[in-house]
Amino acid sequence: MTARCEAASPADTSSSGTPSEADEPGPAALLSAAECVLFDFDGPLCRLFAGRPAAGVAARLAEGLSALGCDPEVLAARTDDPLALLQEVAKHHGDGPVTARAEWLLTAEETQAAAGATPTEHALELIGALDAGGWKQAVTTNNSPVAVARFLRRHHASAPAAEHIHGRTSDPALLKPDPHCLVRALESTGTAAAAAVMIGDSPADCLAAKAVGVPFIGYAVNERKRRALEDVGARCSVRSLRGLLETARQRVRSREPGAGPPGAGSRG
Repeated sequence: MTARCEAASPADTSSSGTPSEADEPGPAALLSAAECVLFDFDGPLCRLFAGRPAAGVAARLAEGLSALGCDPEVLAARTDDPLALLQEVAKHHGDGPVTARAEWLLTAEETQAAAGATPTEHALELIGALDAGGWKQAVTTNNSPVAVARFLRRHHASAPAAEHIHGRTSDPALLKPDPHCLVRALESTGTAAAAAVMIGDSPADCLAAKAVGVPFIGYAVNERKRRALEDVGARCSVRSLRGLLETARQRVRSREPGAGPPGAGSRG
C-alpha cells in the first residue's frame, strides 16, 4: 500500500496518520533535499486549456487530419484528448506526413492556448522562490516546448531557462511515461536523478520519474487524481503548491545576510 503524504502549510495541515507512513519523506523534505525541480507543465504550472477546451482542440485536430486521409477509426477513438489522439495517429501512420501534420497542428493549438492559460495557484511564486533559493529548474512535459516558452514569457518568468524546457519531440513514442524528457532535463541541468525531484499530476509523470529514479511529488487537486497517482506508486501528493512555496521561501530567508549558511541544494 502506498503512503499518503500531504504538504503542511497554514492552509493545508492534513497528513497521513499511520505509523508506517511516518518513515516516508514528505513533500517538504523531498524539495529541501533536491538540487533541481522538474515541473510537468499542464497542471502543476498552468491550466493550459482553461480557455480553449481540450475536447475542442482534439476535434479540430481530427478535422484537419481527416483531409489528409487519416483513418476515420483512429480519429474517432480519441476525440476528447489531443495528446492521446496524436499517439493513436502515430501508432497507425508511423513517422510519415500524417503524424508530422498532427504534431504541427497540436503545437499550433497549444501555443494559442498558452497565450490565455491560467497559471496554477502559487506556481509562478514557487518558480521565483526556487530560483532565489538556488534550485535548478526544468520543465518536462508532453506539451510543445514552444507553448511552454510562450507561457513563461507572458508571465515574465526567467526560470526555467529556455534550454531547460524539454517538451514533445517529433516522435510521439517518446511521450511520458517514456522518461525521455526527464533524461534530457537531467543532462541539461547537470543533475543526478536522485538529486532531483519531479512535480507532476498524472500517472505518466510518476511512471517516467520512477523509470529513472527521480523522487516524485504528485500534484493532486482532488481525490480522483490522488488515487490515480497512488495506483502507480506515488507516495507523496499535495493538493496545493502553497506548502512547497513556503518551504522554498524558508530557504530564501535562510540565505539572507546574517541568517547563516544556505541550505543543501543551493547553487554554487
